[in-house]
Amino acid sequence: MNKAARPDEKKIDRTMFAATVATILLLCVPVALAPVRSADLITQAYAAITGRFGILYLLYGIGTLGFLLYLAFGRFGKVVLGGRDDHIEFPTHSWVAMLFCAGVGAGLLYWAVIEWGYYIDAPPFGLEPRSAEAIEWSASYGLYHWGLTAWALYCLPTLAIAYPYYVRKIPYLRLSTACNELLPNGVNSRRGRLIDFLYMLNLIGGTGTSLGLSTPMIAASFARMTGMSHDFLLEVSVVVFCIAIFGTSAWLGLQKGFRRLADINMIVALALLFFVLAVGPTLFILKTGLNSIGLVVQNFVRLSSWTDPVGNSGFVESWTVFYWAWWIAYGPFVGIFVTRISRGRTIRQVIGGMLTFGSLGAAMFFIVLGNYALHLELSGLLPVTSLMKEPGEAAAIAEVFMTLPLGYLALAAFFVVAVVFLATTYDSASYTLASVSTARLEAGENPLRWNRVFWACALGVLPITLMFVDGGLKVVLSATIVVSLPLLLVGVLMAMSLIRSLRADHPR
Repeated sequence: MNKAARPDEKKIDRTMFAATVATILLLCVPVALAPVRSADLITQAYAAITGRFGILYLLYGIGTLGFLLYLAFGRFGKVVLGGRDDHIEFPTHSWVAMLFCAGVGAGLLYWAVIEWGYYIDAPPFGLEPRSAEAIEWSASYGLYHWGLTAWALYCLPTLAIAYPYYVRKIPYLRLSTACNELLPNGVNSRRGRLIDFLYMLNLIGGTGTSLGLSTPMIAASFARMTGMSHDFLLEVSVVVFCIAIFGTSAWLGLQKGFRRLADINMIVALALLFFVLAVGPTLFILKTGLNSIGLVVQNFVRLSSWTDPVGNSGFVESWTVFYWAWWIAYGPFVGIFVTRISRGRTIRQVIGGMLTFGSLGAAMFFIVLGNYALHLELSGLLPVTSLMKEPGEAAAIAEVFMTLPLGYLALAAFFVVAVVFLATTYDSASYTLASVSTARLEAGENPLRWNRVFWACALGVLPITLMFVDGGLKVVLSATIVVSLPLLLVGVLMAMSLIRSLRADHPR
């Protein structure tokens, strides 16, 4: 029995394991001990980066999307991520559900309902607040921020990791695997370790932010359904409950845990969207949605390159640059997970699936839920923007669903979808952290079960710490953006490494 255990013990990369634990402590302890000073420093760095380097994020988004389209429609599109005997492991519907749950999580539900509320009084392009044009763009901009470019920022690390992992058989499921062609001493070199450390820093900060955003929303929904007070104890209980769910899912594994959660959640989510569309202002939702799609498609180039050089309103830095930085910070995490579930698919299938299904899925939530909330505001049925200011965004979201027929049932369905979205996001995050802290991980293998469960629990430390700190969420959100800057260079290295490998393995 001891002999059987030893190989498993050797699979743990103690250096990366310890570095990840230390990263969590380094994020939590300073914020808890010196919240004001930490907030000032990080906020100043955030303002400097978005102000001076914001254009780099915009250029990176344009370049990434163009690079992926080149791969998809070029001679490398038919390249299979795997060997001749590798077959597609997950059916397409489960693959789409899993990548969607990993890529958006409960954050999509938060922003889909109320993102327009931030734009309507501070619209882009110097428009008059609450004018007809401002309202149309308020309903449309979310589709752009969660659309093609966002999913392209997820797809690049996916392909850059999947190709060397499945085709060149590099037995490390890490971000450094994507840069292996440019690392003379391989992924275990100092440069490779640095790349993986940057990944962990972004993942922990980004997922902590996501849980910090989602927890108040879930707690407010539960409080509204049960009549309980929305307090600190309830939010901590929500975090513990979610940890228990994705900890159980991590224990069961991808097939029995994550895949089933993702499949069930997509069914419940689609049912909720159909219900809101059917009983809500159907014509307004559809007309506004179609109009939004037209605006984004017609102005995609302008949106991608708009820097607001004359007005300098701060809209681009506060929203587009922020979102691109967030997607870049999340990209390696999503890339590692989608790599694990994409063996046997072609490069074209992965690009087409992520860009198409990801963008359309997010658009459905924005069109249905966002336009329903917008209708409540415009018709005077519910002052959504006023509720966002007081008592807050989480309470406003709960009240939006309570205006529906069978409001308690609708809010309960929203609660379930939000919890499972959050659980699947953290399940995939714990899987990728366990992968990075594993010494070797061959194609088709999974990290040790206890390793996955440990990270599922450890990821809850940061958001619980933030609840003790006033403004702590904003601090870590800004910190995530700050540490995402080096990943711009890593992204360029990933693209160079990938194209070099493809040209070497598939000459004309």
